[in-house]
Amino acid sequence: MLILGIDPGTATTGWGILKASEVNGTLEAIEYDCISTPPEMPMHERLLKLKKELQELIKRFKPNCVAVEQLFFGVNSRTAMTVGQARGVVMVTVAENDVPFFEYQGLAVKQTLTGYGRADKKQMQAAVREKLAITEFIKPKNGFLDDAADALAIAICHVLKTKK
Repeated sequence: MLILGIDPGTATTGWGILKASEVNGTLEAIEYDCISTPPEMPMHERLLKLKKELQELIKRFKPNCVAVEQLFFGVNSRTAMTVGQARGVVMVTVAENDVPFFEYQGLAVKQTLTGYGRADKKQMQAAVREKLAITEFIKPKNGFLDDAADALAIAICHVLKTKK
């Protein structure tokens, strides 16, 4: 089974393709990276770029499902709005491709991977690397290390939650 994990954002959307073996339960990161858009690009063009690149990922990998982080409304409502726009693009693109869609709260992802719902970025990176038997840091070609690692974490969370 192939799971596409997505950590949505307009500046950077992390993504990771995870292979979950139904035979022996192993997890393998097939590929991960980020979709990045320049801040000077108008928002509607940034969202279109996100849609096109996400469409290419779905066509290329043909995932069995997509797992996305749910939006958390924190202190910065402007950030929440732009992340919400990116999530909307992700949801529509997934629906257009008729791929099953699942979403998980960030706290649930952290709790599932580390046993602690308030785990920091370092703890999450370590948990993802441990679950996937990756020795080096998860470094995407485009974007930030946390975004790709978070996308893989969401995919891992989906596998672990659906095993139960």
